Amino acid sequence: MSVRRVMPIVRSQDVGESRAFYGRLGFEVVMDHGWITTLAAPSNPMAQVSVMTEDKTAPVTPDLSIEVDDVDAAYETVRASGAEIVHPLQDEEWGVRRFFVRDPDGKVVNVLSHR
Repeated sequence: MSVRRVMPIVRSQDVGESRAFYGRLGFEVVMDHGWITTLAAPSNPMAQVSVMTEDKTAPVTPDLSIEVDDVDAAYETVRASGAEIVHPLQDEEWGVRRFFVRDPDGKVVNVLSHR
């Protein structure tokens, strides 16, 4: 299993306002589902930040996303370690397979792979 990208998630009451703020820092919208918007730096597309009101299908809003090449392997490794799974491994309608796990500091991590 290898990591493809890591992206912070900013919880926002006003995604449009947050999108404008990060736009002033040079980020451009690369994905917008309404409840979550991802922005990337044009000069470095892997430099990304997401802004979210609340997660569409999960009970909590994650603090961080980690995209891996094999989410099933990541899930088995994390589950076997005894870490708290906050949202089960599942396929989402927007083309990702993901689960949430709580890190040792209480942060919720969205671990995903694109299908």
